[in-house]
Amino acid sequence: MPFCEVNKYQNGIDATGNNGTKIFYRTYGQGPVKVLLIIGLAGTHSSWDPQIKALTGTITPNDDESPAGDRSSGEGGGAMEVCAFDNRGMGLSSVPTKKSEYTTSIMAKDAIAIMDHLGWEKAHVFGHSMGAMIACKLAAMVPERVLSLALLNVTGGGYECIPRLDRQTLSIAVRFLKAKTPEQRAAVDLDTHYSKEYLEEYVGTKTRKAVLYQEYVKGISASGMQSNCGFDGQINACWTHKISRADLESICSAGFLISVIHGRVDVIAQLSHAKRLAKKLYPYARMVELPGGHLVSHERTEEVNDALLELIKASASKISPYDWTNLPMKTSGSLTRKSSPEGSRSSVMVDIIGRLQMFLVFFFGLFMLAFEYMRRGISRLKPVRVNAALT
Repeated sequence: MPFCEVNKYQNGIDATGNNGTKIFYRTYGQGPVKVLLIIGLAGTHSSWDPQIKALTGTITPNDDESPAGDRSSGEGGGAMEVCAFDNRGMGLSSVPTKKSEYTTSIMAKDAIAIMDHLGWEKAHVFGHSMGAMIACKLAAMVPERVLSLALLNVTGGGYECIPRLDRQTLSIAVRFLKAKTPEQRAAVDLDTHYSKEYLEEYVGTKTRKAVLYQEYVKGISASGMQSNCGFDGQINACWTHKISRADLESICSAGFLISVIHGRVDVIAQLSHAKRLAKKLYPYARMVELPGGHLVSHERTEEVNDALLELIKASASKISPYDWTNLPMKTSGSLTRKSSPEGSRSSVMVDIIGRLQMFLVFFFGLFMLAFEYMRRGISRLKPVRVNAALT
């Protein structure tokens, strides 16, 4: 099976946090155009199957024994090679035990090592959720190696990773913490990844939820439940992620086109955060809003694939970013806010209230985690007390 030994492509400070880390990857299709796909938290490379199929015409990996002729008839023109991989802490990749070995910067270096391993000088870089955070870091580190950037269901990290505050989200959070089997995890994932309307649609005689549930149980059972080290580490990567002004300047100075693609009813990554990031990337970014949830790449596959192919084609044609973007110009809006003290104060208050709400959810989450760990600790202590009494 194909693995990339990260240490072979990094030296000195770049090798920090690796300790022999191996990243499992798969390539699909053949051609001069290269596309690197970076999946999100708790996901594996196969989560990109709908996009791999559209780009290359197949989901048969190149290391498979199938005929090569089956791998080059994608909608993108049959001239693409796509790579998808399991992030550290998930799937067949290494699972470092220390949280400090999971940051979006370290994981971006994993992705760069894969490009080096494959001999790719440049690539279109597409990321989903945490993978989009990693893609941002990669683009800031080596902007000269990025042909275009697609950010699906992205946030700016930190407090922006906290889901919206409502009963549905709190219920999902509690169920997620308690999920111990593929069946329990699958049920939670469905409510996390898709919109209610999509799950209630019928496919033949069954609802889409019933069909997807069986697929999810099968998939989770095959890849295995994510280890505690892997999950905690990837959560740490999301929580500590930040795109600095220097990162933004590095990305924008490179001049490549960007698509920010997001589901309108995403309960995990809020749409407002994606819009804020897109505005910071003006005029290179285009905002694509779709009716869907967090896994919009599966729920609205055709629309997402069209957006990705359009990005690749627009990049090849070297159109002006001002012809690409659909975002309003910055200048007039910023001047208006500066000239209105009342509007400025109102904007600040809204931002403060929004952040306060986010931190309340965060502290509630910490409370739930602490309660769960305390409950587990007490359950472990009970047999010890009984044994002590017997002796």
